[in-house]
Amino acid sequence: MRAIIFDFNGVIADDEGPHVRCFCQALEEFGLRLSVADYYGTYLGMDERTCTALLLTARDGRSEETVVRRIQERKAELFRQHTVTHKPALFPGVIEFVTAARGLGCHVAIASGGRREQIDRALEGTPLQPVFEVIVSAEDCLLGKPDPAIYRLALVRLNDGLRGESPLQPGDCLVIEDSQAGIRAARAAGMPVLGVATTYRPEQLQEANLVVPSLAGLDLNDVWARLR
Repeated sequence: MRAIIFDFNGVIADDEGPHVRCFCQALEEFGLRLSVADYYGTYLGMDERTCTALLLTARDGRSEETVVRRIQERKAELFRQHTVTHKPALFPGVIEFVTAARGLGCHVAIASGGRREQIDRALEGTPLQPVFEVIVSAEDCLLGKPDPAIYRLALVRLNDGLRGESPLQPGDCLVIEDSQAGIRAARAAGMPVLGVATTYRPEQLQEANLVVPSLAGLDLNDVWARLR
C-alpha cells in the first residue's frame, strides 16, 4: 500500500452523533421526519445532500435543489453552534496511526461527505492539521457515497501532488471506513477497505476486506500482512 484514504466522521472525528442530531433537527424544521434509528439503518455514510434529496423525493415525488441547499445550510448552522462549546474529539489512536503511516512513507488523504469547514474545525490545533496531503469534502463532489466518485477524485488529487513517483493505482490505496455506504463506494473504486466498527457492529461491515474494532493500538504492518 502506498496511500491511505480516510473517511472522516466516525473514523477520525468522533462526532457522528452530533451530526445526526443536527441533521434530523434541520430536516424536521422543513417538515421531513428522520429518526436516528432510520438514519443509522438506511442513510449512514451517504452525504447529507444525497440523503435529503431521497427524503424529499419520497415525500414530494421530486427534489428541489433550492430546498436541499436550504436544509444543508440550516444543518451546518446548527452544527456550527454546537461546536462552539463542543469541539469534536478525535478517536483514540488516530493520531498515532496516521503518524505511523506517514513514517512508513504512505500518502494520506481524507475523502468525506462532510463539509470542509467542519473537517478543518475538527483538525484545527491537533497534530493532524498539517498532515493530510489531500482533503476531498462534500463541496468537491456532486455524487455522494455509495457512489465511488469521491474516492476516485481523492486518487486524482493525490496523483496530481506526486513528484518523482509513479502514479498511484486504486489497488495502491487503502480506504478506512466505518459505514456500509462508504465501504461500497471504496470497493466500487477498486480500493481495498479496512472497516472500523465505531458506528456499525463488525458483522455489518463484512463487505470490507478487513474489520477491526478501532485504530487504537493497530499496527500498520500487521494490517498490510492481513490484507495480502
